Amino acid sequence: MAELGSVARSTVEGARQQFQEQIGFLRRKLNLPSESWRDIQRAAHDRAFMVAGAAKADLLADLRKAVDQAVQGGSIGEFRKQFADIVAKRGWTGWTGEGSQAGEAWRTRVIYKTNLATSYAAGRRTQLLDPALLKRRPFWRYVHSDSVVHPRPLHKQWGDMRLTLRHDHPFWQSHFPPNDFGCECRVVAVAAPREGDSSEPPDGWDAVDPRTGTPAGVGEGWDYAPGARADDDLRSFVQDKLIDYPPAIGKALSADVNRYINAEDLVPDFVRDVLADRQRRDPLWLGFVERADWVGSAAGADVRGYTILLPAEAPRHVDASHGFDGSGQRPATPQDYGQLESVLNDPDALRAGEKSRNGNPTVVATKVINGETFRAVWEVLAGKRNRSLQLSSLVIKTAQK
Repeated sequence: MAELGSVARSTVEGARQQFQEQIGFLRRKLNLPSESWRDIQRAAHDRAFMVAGAAKADLLADLRKAVDQAVQGGSIGEFRKQFADIVAKRGWTGWTGEGSQAGEAWRTRVIYKTNLATSYAAGRRTQLLDPALLKRRPFWRYVHSDSVVHPRPLHKQWGDMRLTLRHDHPFWQSHFPPNDFGCECRVVAVAAPREGDSSEPPDGWDAVDPRTGTPAGVGEGWDYAPGARADDDLRSFVQDKLIDYPPAIGKALSADVNRYINAEDLVPDFVRDVLADRQRRDPLWLGFVERADWVGSAAGADVRGYTILLPAEAPRHVDASHGFDGSGQRPATPQDYGQLESVLNDPDALRAGEKSRNGNPTVVATKVINGETFRAVWEVLAGKRNRSLQLSSLVIKTAQK
């Protein structure tokens, strides 16, 4: 275990590096293809497993298996051998570090140690938040690793000052280690600050560095507490812009994500809920726009990276306005809404619609499913945070005899 460094070897109340909370954290993640490490940011790593540049599902699945074995105690040497075998088997080329022994050693070390460090931190955080332990030890102390060859000055400062804060202090929301690639700092639980401990973080600890978008001393994208959002659904990370959607990997990503979304937040259940509770206002994320060129042409807008939303109001409008009409139209059932992502991403026809009442472009997607024609109208929202196509209306026509 010598290769793992002090973070992996350290114990808090006797816990070994491999423990169930750590393994469970990693196994709950969803595989997300990516082009760059910036595609998935901050707390989105709590739900997303990614290896920068690994855009194929089978490649990512193999890498995920190798990392899982590493977290269960595999050495970096074993991981490097697996990595080489996977790269050769899947024909992955062009990855950062490829082509030199030093580059490949660096890349495998980053993947190996980053996944071990973040899963360890998430698992430790779960243990530290155990109510029984919090009752006895409600304070957390920042501990810097003396084994780091090139210590980061601020990390060392926080450790040297024995920074000891309550577990719910805002500092831990952005500074729970690791705080950068290769960081081996950790947190231990204590009953209270002791003599000589600092009970307040240094002035300016939360000032954001404009170069990185994170507080000083915290690497770009590392200003989050691993595991703090592990129970959030993936939709919230997309809406918070913590997952970027590279168009080049769109279809594979969308298909993978949709399987998990449908398993976790069934569309029919959402529809039944909003029809029963008319005060509910939150939308349901259905996926991503996969045919951005086609949809964008109809919408007259660049819709790359746009999400597909089912607003709470849409089923209420459809329920009130589009029932039986004597010409083959029938009411939409909650199950019908489960077809919406397919209607937009794999339509039989797509065209521009009239402007919405808000003055936004709309597109009309039509698809025949089991002999019935689904016609869905989507409003194009082009705001900075909520770039999406959201359902305005749904009409279902039965086959005419």
